[in-house]
Amino acid sequence: MIPVAEIGTEYLLFGGAVLVSLLAFMALILVPALGSYGRTWEKATAALLSLFVLAALIGLGVVLGVLIVYFWDDIYGLFT
Repeated sequence: MIPVAEIGTEYLLFGGAVLVSLLAFMALILVPALGSYGRTWEKATAALLSLFVLAALIGLGVVLGVLIVYFWDDIYGLFT
């Protein structure tokens, strides 16, 4: 038998979260932006600007995650 690679649960959860996030981005931001324009160059510009929105959302998530990790002792102290 061929050995099957063990994938940790956290990798499956992060992969699922990435997939759900990309599907939500496409359904809620990219598709309406592309559907709003008729010309090809307008659609290309809307797609490019949507990528800037995606980058901003990823950056915001990273910053919030870093802040939560950095101030975790203070946050935990609020609830205990």
